[in-house]
Amino acid sequence: ISFTAKPGETTAFIGSTGSGKSTLINLIPRFYDVTQGEILFDGVDVRKIPQHELRAKIGYVPQKGVLFSGDIDSNLRYGAPDASEDDLALAAAIAQAQEFIQEKPEGMKTPIAQGGGNVSGGQKQRIAIIRALAMNPKMMLFDEPTSALDVSVQAKVLELFKKLQVEIGFACLFITHDLAVVDMLADRIMVMHKGRICERGTHRELLEQDGIYRKLYELQIS
Repeated sequence: ISFTAKPGETTAFIGSTGSGKSTLINLIPRFYDVTQGEILFDGVDVRKIPQHELRAKIGYVPQKGVLFSGDIDSNLRYGAPDASEDDLALAAAIAQAQEFIQEKPEGMKTPIAQGGGNVSGGQKQRIAIIRALAMNPKMMLFDEPTSALDVSVQAKVLELFKKLQVEIGFACLFITHDLAVVDMLADRIMVMHKGRICERGTHRELLEQDGIYRKLYELQIS
C-alpha cells in the first residue's frame, strides 16, 4: 500500500468487508502502529510526533458516532474547547444540524445521555461531524460517516463539506460503500482487496476498467 493524501483533496477507499479500509485509516492517528513501512504526516513519521499533537491535527468520524454525557455544547467542544460560536455554527451548518438543535427547548445546552441514547442515530452522527470539523483539522478521517443520514441530508452535507475543504485545504480520507458518494466527493479512489490497493483512479477512469470497481458500480445501479 502506498499513496499520498493531498491538502484540499479527498481520497476515497472502497472494498468488501474485511479488505482493510478501517485498519488503514486507524493507523494514521496511531490507534495502533504499523509493523512495516511508515506513515508520514507533513513528511514526519507519525511515531515521532507526540500522540496528543498528532491527534489534535486530525478530525475523526467513525461509522457510529460516540457521544458523552453532558450536553450538545460540551460534546461539540470535546476536541476543541476554545472553538468560537462562529466555528460551531459553521460546522453545524455543514452537518445540517442547526434545525434539530434549534428545535430542542434548551438548544446547545440540551442534555446528552451517556452514549447519546437520547438522540437519534442521524442526530448523533451529525454531532460527531460537527465535533470533528470544529477542531479545524489538517486531515479528516471518515469511516462510513453518512450511513445514518437520509439521502437528501447526506447530499447537502457532502456538498457543503467539499466547499469547506477546498476553502480551508485539509486532506480527507473517506471510507464508504456508496459509490454515489464516491462520485460526488472523491478526487481519487482506492479499491482495496485483501489488504492491498488493487485499483486506483478517478470514478471515470475506474469505470473504464473492467475491474472490481466497475462490477460494484453495476451491482449498485442495477
